[in-house]
Amino acid sequence: MIVFDRATGAPCVLSNWHVLNGNVGKIGDTIVQPGPYDDNNITLNVAGTLLRSHLGAAGDCALSKVQQRGYDRSVFELNVVPARMARVALGDKVVKSGRTTAVTRGVVRRVDVMAKINYGIPAGEQAIGCFEIGPDPQDVPADGEISKGGDSGSAWLIFDKGKATDIFAGLHFAGETNGTSDEHALACYPASIQKKLDFVLEPLTTAPTAVQIESIVPRRGYDAGFLGAAVPEPGLSAAQKRDAVNFGRGQTIPYTHFSVCLSAKRRMARYVAWNIDGSRMVALPRRGFSIDPRIDAKYQFGDALYLENRVDRGHIARRADVCWGPVAEAEQANRDSFYFTNIAPQHERFNQSSRKGLWGELENLVFDQADLKDLKLSVVGGPVFGTEDIEYRDALIPRSFWKMIAYLGKDDRLRCAAFILSQEKLLNDLESLDLDPFRIYQVSLAELARKTELNFDLLSDADIISRPELVTRPVGPESLVDTTKAVTEIRSERDIRL
Repeated sequence: MIVFDRATGAPCVLSNWHVLNGNVGKIGDTIVQPGPYDDNNITLNVAGTLLRSHLGAAGDCALSKVQQRGYDRSVFELNVVPARMARVALGDKVVKSGRTTAVTRGVVRRVDVMAKINYGIPAGEQAIGCFEIGPDPQDVPADGEISKGGDSGSAWLIFDKGKATDIFAGLHFAGETNGTSDEHALACYPASIQKKLDFVLEPLTTAPTAVQIESIVPRRGYDAGFLGAAVPEPGLSAAQKRDAVNFGRGQTIPYTHFSVCLSAKRRMARYVAWNIDGSRMVALPRRGFSIDPRIDAKYQFGDALYLENRVDRGHIARRADVCWGPVAEAEQANRDSFYFTNIAPQHERFNQSSRKGLWGELENLVFDQADLKDLKLSVVGGPVFGTEDIEYRDALIPRSFWKMIAYLGKDDRLRCAAFILSQEKLLNDLESLDLDPFRIYQVSLAELARKTELNFDLLSDADIISRPELVTRPVGPESLVDTTKAVTEIRSERDIRL
């Protein structure tokens, strides 16, 4: 079945993990069709490259980007182009066209099944969420088989009024085990595999392509003078400069409304600097994650780091923050925010535990409660690279993240508020606090510099913590925060100094 990558609109083959990836495959591998079981001339059969894959409760599924080929979107022998997705119910009639058994029909007889299948070493036994299909009694094949080995990756479609419809019912991945007389097929739910593989059924014809937008909206990156007062990016040490991935002559990579200082060694951003215009925000749908084609892939962690685990793709510059301006410009910023250069690996509890979403709402809180001259912010943030970060799949998962928010007050004075979200014990009295694994702290710029080894000296006169006279919104009356400390824990918004 032909689908389209949500991020780029590129046409892709939808099939199974065990067909396109398997135990020895990896993202970026060459995909051939016909495959080696059908044609040993595989060097002449290149059809694309493995883009994404997943094996787990959501399904046995994979995408291959179509390259060096044309394609026909209609399902072979069924002559219909899938345009909709179903959530099948008991009794639904379905049809598929498979490589081995050709066109066969079935009836959905079990839903919400967890099928345990042994995929060999190293994947081992996996529980795959799916539904079960039995033969349609009105059209049983001569040998009784509605699926056999080689049919994997077939698209089951809803069968109605004597023909296949354009409704995608499920992705075929398995049948009964050897020696079992109970003939049936197993298929993954479309919505589940779509969430994991991030594809759409229709080509992206309504929105301008990235190339079209780029010709209209140059990527100028972070604007240090955006507020009307200078908010420079942090200074790098000599070692950090050597580690930065250069873009032309610069040590930051420009995007739409933000710039990324990318660490070659850590393969993720050392920091991201972005501008927010709160008066010109545009609401846009999410896009798919992708490698930035302008930057060597060896400096970027792609989907392989995030598959089948509890590691989330965490935006450093929030996509909502950068989606402002004319629609074409906002759309390009939206897409840019999903490049892996702006993504850091975070444990899935990161967002769940960050004080009921306070970490993600810091910018909104500044807009709502600070004494702003204009609805504009400049923000710099990123992971804290530590010696005790968790090693996983060739990556080091940061234990802490930081954010510095700068704004101009109505008195025309620049102010900076810095925060750290961490698992580390930054205070001495943690025993008295709850056991939430992530805690938010408001810190001085000097403390932030100590933690990140970045230089914020040019902003020292704007530091709210070290210069109390800049505070226009003191901590709330019910807060227990000691405002004389350079590091204070933020348990609720009333603890924040702005």
